[in-house]
Amino acid sequence: MTREEKRDRRIYRQAHVRSLFDSIAYRYDFLNHTLSSGLDILWRRRAVRLLQQLHPRRILDVATGTADLAIETAWLNPERVIGVDISTKMLEIARAKIIKKNLEDIITLESGEAEHLRFESGSFDVVMTAFGVRNFENLELGLREFHRVLRSGGTAMILEFSKPSRSPVKQFYQFYSRYLLPLLGGLISRNRSAYEYLPSTIMEFPDGEEFCKCLLSAGFSSAAWYPQTFGIASIYMAVKA
Repeated sequence: MTREEKRDRRIYRQAHVRSLFDSIAYRYDFLNHTLSSGLDILWRRRAVRLLQQLHPRRILDVATGTADLAIETAWLNPERVIGVDISTKMLEIARAKIIKKNLEDIITLESGEAEHLRFESGSFDVVMTAFGVRNFENLELGLREFHRVLRSGGTAMILEFSKPSRSPVKQFYQFYSRYLLPLLGGLISRNRSAYEYLPSTIMEFPDGEEFCKCLLSAGFSSAAWYPQTFGIASIYMAVKA
C-alpha cells in the first residue's frame, strides 16, 4: 500500500467514525445508560475512584464524547481537565452539560485526534478515556501519544468494553451484542449501522492481558486490568516510569 493510499484510508476511516458519532450524538447518553442498564455510570465512578489516590492536577480525557468521564473527575478537585474528541456534535452536547453543571472553570473541550495530540510531552498527571480507545484509527500510535503527554510517574486510565469468558455470561453477551444491541440501538437512534459497528469493535478489540501487552509495548512500565461486572467491561491502569 502506497503512502497516498494509507493517507486516503485514514481520512476515510476517521471521516466514517466522526460521521457515525455525529449521527447518534443526540441519543448517545440515553442509549449508553439504557442499553447498559446504568452500569456505564457505575464503571466510570469506579474508574475515577482509582485515580483518587493519585491526586491529579492536570487531566486529559481523550475521546471524551459527551464528557461524562471528564465531569465525573470534577470531584477530584483537579486544576484543569481537557476533553478531546473528533465529533463536533458530541462536543456540542458535552459543552451544554458542562455549562449546566457550572464546570466551565475546570473543564475545557476541543476537537482533536488521539493519534496526534497537540500537547507538549509531560503535560498531564493522568490521561484517560472511556469507551473510546477501541475506535482509534491506530491503536499503537494513540497509546504512544498517551505515554508521551504524561509526566514521569503519570498514569493512563482506560475504561473499555471487554469480552466475558465464562458461561453463561459469555453466550448471553454474544447474543445481546450481535442481535439485541443493533436492534434496540437502531430503533432508538434510527441508525442501525452504528449499533452494528460498535459491537464489532468490541469483538475485535485486544482486551485483558493482550491489551496490557499493548500498553507495555507503547512504553508504559507497568499495566494492570480490573474486570467489571463479569468481564463486560475492564478498567486498565498503566504507569509511565
